[in-house]
Amino acid sequence: MAALRSLGSFLCLWALRLLAPPAGTGAAAPGLDVASYRERVRAMFYHAYEHYLESAFPYDELRPLTCDGQDTWGSFSLTLIDALDTLLILGNVSEFQRVVNVLQEGVDFDIDVNASVFETNIRVVGGLLSAHLLSKKAGVEVEVGWPCSGPLLRMAEEAARKLLPAFQTPTGMPYGTVNLLHGVNPGETPVTCTAGIGTFIVEFATLSHLTGDPVFEDVARKALKALWKNRSDIGLVGNHIDVLTAKWVAQDAGIGAGVDSYFEYLVKGAILLQDKELMSMFLEYNKAIKNYTKFDDWYLWVQMYKGTVSMPVFQSLEAYWPGLQSLIGDVDNAMRTFLNYYTVWKQFGGLPEFYNIPQGYTVDKREGYPLRPELIESAMYLYRATRDPTLLELGRDAVESIEKISKVDCGFATIKDLRDHRLDNRMESFFLAETVKYLYLLFDPDNFIHNDGSVFDVVITPYGECVLNAGGYVFNTEAHPIDPAALHCCRKRKEEQWEVEDLMREFYSLKKNKKFTLKRASDHGEGESAKEPKDASSEKGGEKRNSRKSSHSLLSCPSQSFNSKLAVLGQVFLDNT
Repeated sequence: MAALRSLGSFLCLWALRLLAPPAGTGAAAPGLDVASYRERVRAMFYHAYEHYLESAFPYDELRPLTCDGQDTWGSFSLTLIDALDTLLILGNVSEFQRVVNVLQEGVDFDIDVNASVFETNIRVVGGLLSAHLLSKKAGVEVEVGWPCSGPLLRMAEEAARKLLPAFQTPTGMPYGTVNLLHGVNPGETPVTCTAGIGTFIVEFATLSHLTGDPVFEDVARKALKALWKNRSDIGLVGNHIDVLTAKWVAQDAGIGAGVDSYFEYLVKGAILLQDKELMSMFLEYNKAIKNYTKFDDWYLWVQMYKGTVSMPVFQSLEAYWPGLQSLIGDVDNAMRTFLNYYTVWKQFGGLPEFYNIPQGYTVDKREGYPLRPELIESAMYLYRATRDPTLLELGRDAVESIEKISKVDCGFATIKDLRDHRLDNRMESFFLAETVKYLYLLFDPDNFIHNDGSVFDVVITPYGECVLNAGGYVFNTEAHPIDPAALHCCRKRKEEQWEVEDLMREFYSLKKNKKFTLKRASDHGEGESAKEPKDASSEKGGEKRNSRKSSHSLLSCPSQSFNSKLAVLGQVFLDNT
């Protein structure tokens, strides 16, 4: 098996070199100064972040028109958690370290608050897991046993355990809301949206693999399979379902709001876990989606049992779809759909929540744009796959629009109406977690997130040797990157394992003297990160063992960049040979 894994890794690397453009290459849009836009995005982040700290912390979110804060999703200082990994992507290790300490001291999940199970998972659990896995790279002094232990991991586990009572239903599909102190409230509605049921496998499987407790992955898989079991005869799922009876309450089928991240997590769960079953489920859905909802590279809403059109609208949340298409190798279709969505952006300077496709205009009471990231997210993935300069132009237009329309003295405000540019007094935490992050990564092709495997770190855990930071990061639906190799670092804890590992390290230290150090990619946060002291362990090259087969379980393609890896694996899953 070790030989097969080595061969598989070689073949994946070979395919990557053929398919992926070299980092830092590709035609930029004529007259578009990529470095300048990258710095403007950095400035956008700090304008919003610093005003959150000054005016809103410790509340969840900033209210930028009144320069104060409000709790929205549970009183977690949510913007701070959501922005944490963005700080590192921008190169600010000192602030990352400070915020880690603040969160450890100040965040408490033993509170009498009704919290969204979905939002708490993607923002809080996802944000803490990502920060935990990036801690060493950010120069945080990690405890012995990391990444299989650590304070941020314990916080993520505590938050996730608060959500587990929601999954205690006859179907295994979770309630949408849970009280963090008392569990599911008596009388809680059993109606949950599809995305609120199927968007857990990335975070919960990561937790299970790092902590050794299978309960998280088990409940996430059970929920995914319950949705799959209850799809219609034509292969579609609806928008809302009763989690007690498994009866569909809202029967509109599409790729947008209420459904979106379910499809996303089938693909991302497949790559994170190397799981063919999850990918085959998505590919079956994809056939039905193309057959019944796709018209001229737009995707409409249809009745889940009959396939008849129910809403001929494009929702801004659907703009993630071209990025997802690119991840399974369907780049041509992805670009055509992306260009449709881009025309809507050009028409309004943003994406309205709902857009009537036949009429070519906004839908009443759905004219707003809360600075969502989805179209920018798709542009980032597609640019990694194609280097098409049109995608940089979308990034440019997004920066110009957001700065011109949304920027206020205390941050960036939600656009209440794209027709007249009226603003709303809210800055969602996803603006710093996703929108700014994807923009920055679009304009920073050499960021460590885009690592192609040429540099990496090797760490020793109680369970063996482990490769980390080789690339292939899987973004959760809140854009928190998860290193898939980390899932192969930890086993179920055994007390005697430490003693065995100590003996093994002693043995190998006597037998092996030849090591070489790979140069790490340079820091890409020009501004602030350039001023940082060399306190980050990521400044040291990863150690690679010479001429010895790895004894630990790794991903079959640990070195591929995320989008190329999924494109390759998409082909593999489709190939029955």
